[in-house]
Amino acid sequence: MLQFSLKNEKYRAILGLQTGAYAQDNYAVEAPNMRIINQAKIGVSLDDKNTLWLDAGIMNSHIGWESAVSTENLTLTRSLAAENSPYFLTGVKLTYTPDEKWLFLTTVCNGWQRIQRLSGNSYLSFGTELYYSANNNLSLNWSTLIGSEYPDDERRMRYFNDFYALYQLNEKIKIIAGFDIGFQQHRKNSSNYDYWLSPVLITQFAINDKWKTAVRFEYYQDKEQIIISTGNNNNFQTNGFSLNFDYLPISTLVCRLEGRWFGSNYDIYPRDDAFTDNDFFITASIAVKVNN
Repeated sequence: MLQFSLKNEKYRAILGLQTGAYAQDNYAVEAPNMRIINQAKIGVSLDDKNTLWLDAGIMNSHIGWESAVSTENLTLTRSLAAENSPYFLTGVKLTYTPDEKWLFLTTVCNGWQRIQRLSGNSYLSFGTELYYSANNNLSLNWSTLIGSEYPDDERRMRYFNDFYALYQLNEKIKIIAGFDIGFQQHRKNSSNYDYWLSPVLITQFAINDKWKTAVRFEYYQDKEQIIISTGNNNNFQTNGFSLNFDYLPISTLVCRLEGRWFGSNYDIYPRDDAFTDNDFFITASIAVKVNN
C-alpha cells in the first residue's frame, strides 16, 4: 500500500493505492480498476474549534478494533469478527469530537463494504459510532450499520452492532474484548430475523522493547450462513485460538509469527477434496512501514 495524505487545520485528504490478496478478496465485487483504491477521501472542518468534520469518499470503516494494516493490530492475522465485517465504506460521514474523551460519528454509505451500490438496491446504509475514552487506560466503543444487501424486490434489512473495550492493564499488557452481533430479516417483509455473533478476547504482553507476544480466543456463530458460507449444509460455528510472537529490531520493521487453530462441531473446513472439523495453520510476516 502506498498512501498520500494532506492535513491542514481546516481540510484533509487521503489517497491510498494498493495491490495484493487483500485487494483481490475484499474488493472482489468491484470493477478491476477500482480495486487499487484503498482510500480516496476529502474532509472539511465545519466549526471554528475543528471539532466537527465532514468527510466524503472511500474511507476506512468505523467498525471494529482491527484494521486491514496488520502492523496496527495486536495479532498478525485478523479476527473472524474483523474479516467478516466491513473494512471500508463509501459515502459521507460526520464526526464530532467535543473533547478528548468523546467521539460521535454518523455515516451514510453505499452498503456493506462496497464502492458501487448493489444493482437494483435503492436503499442507502446508515451507521453510527460512539467512542468514549474513560482515561489513558480504558476506552469503550459501540458502532452500528443498518441497511440491506439485496435488490429491492427481495430486500432483507440487516442490523449490525459492534462493541469493544480497550484496556491497558499496565506498561506491558494490553487487552481487547469485543463482541459483534447482527440480525437480518429471514425474507422480505418478514418479522422473523436470523442472526450471527462473535465474541473475541485478545491479550498482548510486551516482553521488552523488541519482543511481544499475544494470545487470542474467539468464537463465531452463523447458523444461517448470512455472512460465512461453508460450502455445504453444515452450520458455521467455530472456536478459535491463536498464539503470536512479534520481533521489532527497528521501529519501522516488524517480524511476526502466528499459529492459529479452529475447531468446530461440524465438518466445515476444506481439506483434500473433503471437509473436516478443524484447521491449523502458521502465518509469518515481515512488514516495513515507512512514513515520510
